[in-house]
Amino acid sequence: MFAEILIEYPAKKIDKYWTYSIPKSLQNIIKIGMKVQIPFNNRVINGFVINILSEYDNSYELKEIIDVVDKDLVLNEELMQLGKYVKEKTLCPLIMAYQTMLPSSLKIKDKVSDYNKYDKYIVLNKDKEYINNYLQEYNKKNKQTEFLELLLKEEKILKSECSSYVINVLKEKDLIREEWTQVYRINKNEDLGVCRHKLNKEQLDAYNIISSCSKNEVFLLEGVTGSGKTEVYLNLINNVIENGKTAIMLVPEISLTMQVVNRFYDWFGSKVAIFHSALSNGEKYDEYLKILKKEVSIVVGTRSAIWAPLENIGIIIIDEEHSDSYKQDNTPKYNAIDIAKERAIYNNAPLVLGSATPTLETRARAIKGVYKHIRLNNRVGESILPNVSIIDMIPEIKKHNFIFSDELLNKLKDNLNKKEQSIILLNRRGYSTTITCSNCGWTYKCPNCEITLTYHKSTNNLRCHYCGYSTKKEDKCPNCFEEGLSYLGLGTEKVENELHKLLPEAKVIRMDQDTTSKKGSHERIIEDFKNLKYDILLGTQMISKGLDFPNVTLVGILNADSSLNIPDFRSNERTFSLLYQASGRAGRSVLPGNVLIQTYNPDNYVLNCVKDNNFDDFYDYEMNIRHIMKYPPYYYLVSLKIISKDYNKALNHANKVYNYLKEHIDSNSIILGPTTANLFKFNNNYRFQIVIKYRFDNNLMSSLKELDNIYLNIPDINLDIDIDPLHI
Repeated sequence: MFAEILIEYPAKKIDKYWTYSIPKSLQNIIKIGMKVQIPFNNRVINGFVINILSEYDNSYELKEIIDVVDKDLVLNEELMQLGKYVKEKTLCPLIMAYQTMLPSSLKIKDKVSDYNKYDKYIVLNKDKEYINNYLQEYNKKNKQTEFLELLLKEEKILKSECSSYVINVLKEKDLIREEWTQVYRINKNEDLGVCRHKLNKEQLDAYNIISSCSKNEVFLLEGVTGSGKTEVYLNLINNVIENGKTAIMLVPEISLTMQVVNRFYDWFGSKVAIFHSALSNGEKYDEYLKILKKEVSIVVGTRSAIWAPLENIGIIIIDEEHSDSYKQDNTPKYNAIDIAKERAIYNNAPLVLGSATPTLETRARAIKGVYKHIRLNNRVGESILPNVSIIDMIPEIKKHNFIFSDELLNKLKDNLNKKEQSIILLNRRGYSTTITCSNCGWTYKCPNCEITLTYHKSTNNLRCHYCGYSTKKEDKCPNCFEEGLSYLGLGTEKVENELHKLLPEAKVIRMDQDTTSKKGSHERIIEDFKNLKYDILLGTQMISKGLDFPNVTLVGILNADSSLNIPDFRSNERTFSLLYQASGRAGRSVLPGNVLIQTYNPDNYVLNCVKDNNFDDFYDYEMNIRHIMKYPPYYYLVSLKIISKDYNKALNHANKVYNYLKEHIDSNSIILGPTTANLFKFNNNYRFQIVIKYRFDNNLMSSLKELDNIYLNIPDINLDIDIDPLHI
């Protein structure tokens, strides 16, 4: 017997199957999708079994598979098919598609670590009759006999609770032995059956429509913030589990994961496995193992949870489907929603996309009837949507109110007096955006990316938030050596300091990437704020959606219009979504909510749609612009970046790529560029970009594949292709 193996190296030049013979000792063990050890180019490496053959026609002698790496780990038929879909969709090497499905502890690699965790127990090494006879013959009371008597009752005792002297003595007499039991790092009790609320009419109607679906259909569940979408999800999954099937639930942010997961633990207990990037390698290994062993039937997590090796899936739910985090930025550049659609088709299961502000593409498909559209128009219980006000900051600047307007500051003070909580949103972290010299004009910039560095006061360093470069801030300008350094821009650290000055009695907690870098910090901040340990939660966009704090009655949004100025056709949509979602954190219980949006553009149409809680008008307005400018959903996009450390080479090949596309793709497709990419210099590489807009182009994919193959063999040039990019 023979096996076709996909080896661990992700290079496109060797992205093919390699044939090995299967030794007789492994012929009844090896399966398709299994990880094996093989000799390759005078080394021993790992690979995946892609096919098993009974015959092989070539005359030369094949090398043998050495061993199976992990008998428990087998990619099932569905995941094997998905890997091939991802390769075709994103033009990545097949091995990278399979690698991305696995947690880091299980990826194919040279060095394999044992992530299993065990509890060590002491047990009897003889039967009870033998031990009883021994005790009678020995006829002496001491620590050894007491321990043996305890073992007769308990049967096993944790080694950590035992005396090492007693263990060594009894081991020498061959009366006891060690026994290892594998344990999981994350353990939850069985179904607790709490926090189950009765669905209101809107929720019940949504539940009935989706639960009665017995085939693959895509549903858009569009519900205003606080309308109880999560409760609908829980009931839908409960229905699926009762029918003997499994379920996947995706959320966009780690900060959201634990709040949602705790709801799932309350309902389903140990039936739930979780996946997100804040878990340790060992925890990810354990959760993956639970799924492989069919010990769980529900997986909740961020983007990577879509690859969970569940079988017989009955429903897939993607909450906050508008979030950019469902698209992976690095290779393979997959979108979890596309993968969810493929898995839903394979399992003949419904896919539910939930959001208060769905993407324009999703909403357009729902309105057109491609997806089934279900709306939740009202908040649950007695809560109502908050009152939203727009504050013009131009008059405030004249009063030297650079961060907080008088109205927002007064509302914060009022909330403190009423013992109610507030949220302040700023879509930027750090202390200042830039530091520049007022004497010579010199500015701190990243030497690798040519963008300004962000100052972090708590560590007194400047960091590039793209490549990670970091340097200490000097007291004097490094260029003219004068004490003329000025702080420009606004970051969360600076806002936090200002809050402490203006409201010294307020307990403020900051939540951004800097304060949540340590394991468990997301959960700690959320729990502390929920338990009223803090008065004000200040953060970046990670606090803008999904979080539910009953005592929050005020949301203040700083620099609301800054994201409108980003040169991207989706900037209006992202701004509306961010502000609308952030506004939805206020007034989620019986207490009324207020939202204050500070801006230098009070007449902006997008901001006023947020103020009026009017997604329908915003949708019509933005769709009209998209239609005129030929952007999604009216056209599809492909982004090509031509990257090199040599500026002239990058520019030269950008023109060559443009000429190739002009010659090979449909004349109806639109080619924009080449031009410099938004982030032109990144990690010492120059980047030029070409964007293709198309509706129907039979030649496009074959042309992109051919281009991709051409650039495999061109040194010092990298061609990066992103199909359906979220950013251009």
